[in-house]
Amino acid sequence: MSSQQITFSVADYTRSILSILLFFLLLLLFTPIIFLLLVITLGKASNFIVETIAPAIAKPVLKVAGVTFKIKKYVEPTPVPAVYVVNHSSTLDVLTILALGLPHVRFVAKWQFQYNPIFLILGRLTGQVFIRREDSDKAVETLRKSVKRIKKNKLSLLMAPEGSRKHPGIIGPFKKGPFRMAIELKYPIVPIYFEGNRELCSGDFLVTKKGASTAHIFPPVDTSAWKIESIENHIHEVRSLYLGWAEIRE
Repeated sequence: MSSQQITFSVADYTRSILSILLFFLLLLLFTPIIFLLLVITLGKASNFIVETIAPAIAKPVLKVAGVTFKIKKYVEPTPVPAVYVVNHSSTLDVLTILALGLPHVRFVAKWQFQYNPIFLILGRLTGQVFIRREDSDKAVETLRKSVKRIKKNKLSLLMAPEGSRKHPGIIGPFKKGPFRMAIELKYPIVPIYFEGNRELCSGDFLVTKKGASTAHIFPPVDTSAWKIESIENHIHEVRSLYLGWAEIRE
């Protein structure tokens, strides 16, 4: 499995507990503000919330946790609209995804996030996409239903092709969902590689060691000539990039 043994100190646990408390405190403080913004703007403030407020919540939490977060871009400006794909092997990924502040993006997240009432309210109000990862047919159907809304509003999607952080190897097998969406939306794939997250935090809880995390935003992969019939080849092509960045040879 992708999980690895990480030894945490008392200081690590202390920082992590404080960061978790800060995260939920900031969520509680910002929720009425977000709700008011959405009501006043008739829902048009969703992009501002995802691009500005989400990083404003995540970045202080990362700092308290002792994580120095950096973004390195190898393309300017960030391609929009696009299907952004990220490697996923750490609980810390949730915070670094929010801290990215990507333009006009909506997150494809697991259905279970909605068990938290704050995530449920904020996610639904801002148009995030929740899927049942354990049921691939329902997941695909949910994504297909979102295509019309995504295209109409020229929104981007952020997805984790591995589906879950619990997978074999450092870079797990890639599912078809993000690649089917790229073909249907006629969007490029923009790979984002999180470096350091797995080494700092890989458990079920947000207990994190002190250290550095870097999000590498790479140039887009053109999908204009992609076909569903050859999707496995395209998946292999993109996954090979991640294996190279992780310096893995299969």
